[in-house]
Amino acid sequence: MPAPTSLTTSSLHAGYPGEEVLSGIDLTVRAGDPPLGLLGASGAGKTTLLATLSGEHRPSSGRVTWEGRDVVKLRGTERRRFRAAVRFVSQYAMTISDPRETVRSRLELAAKEARKGGRTHAVSAAEMLGSVGLAEHYLTRTMRTLSGGETQRVALATALATRPEILVLDEPMTAVDPNTRRRISDTLAATIRHLGIGTLIASHDIELLQRLCPQIQFLGEGRILARGTLEEILSHTEHEEIRDLSENAAEAVHHYR
Repeated sequence: MPAPTSLTTSSLHAGYPGEEVLSGIDLTVRAGDPPLGLLGASGAGKTTLLATLSGEHRPSSGRVTWEGRDVVKLRGTERRRFRAAVRFVSQYAMTISDPRETVRSRLELAAKEARKGGRTHAVSAAEMLGSVGLAEHYLTRTMRTLSGGETQRVALATALATRPEILVLDEPMTAVDPNTRRRISDTLAATIRHLGIGTLIASHDIELLQRLCPQIQFLGEGRILARGTLEEILSHTEHEEIRDLSENAAEAVHHYR
């Protein structure tokens, strides 16, 4: 049996001219594993890390690999395979350039791109919408008529439409109201588990990570400061960033037990 697909960083350093944002990150997201949380305050470097994972941002040193290949070196067919197998969803993912574009056409385009990347499946657009808590009648809605929360949910459904092996989410539910977020989280977790999708969820939303991720890594000072359950991470109060978080987290932790 082949080894599960993995997306891995090794001694990763990345940043911008005159500013190092990430300082030696080691992280692995593996298909079939439970969702992994990446917790950190705004500005901690989560978005830079995810851009580097996708190959959009080149590391200054270290490597990001998928199936053992350097992500920044993928070209042509291999790049298409990567983009179908490893899906990235950011909080700003759903740009709308065509006012006539519908939810159905967005999902069908994702499925078409997946086929080009060698991924085919029998999951319908309606089933993908159901996994993010949207009814089938949304298929005929134009993208520009959706609320911010609905747009984020379609972005998740679009990523799931390719049946990816790995899913990377950057603040995936910032525009979704809390009650709906809890319901979607449960459905999304079941879908991820059923499909065996390895998932990395980067967020400063403690409640979301507590609900979805058995293991969390805390990003601060450009490196991983702590690993473990949320309760274990919050015990590392020698770090100022974690100490500040711990002071505001007790209610959320108890709420989601």
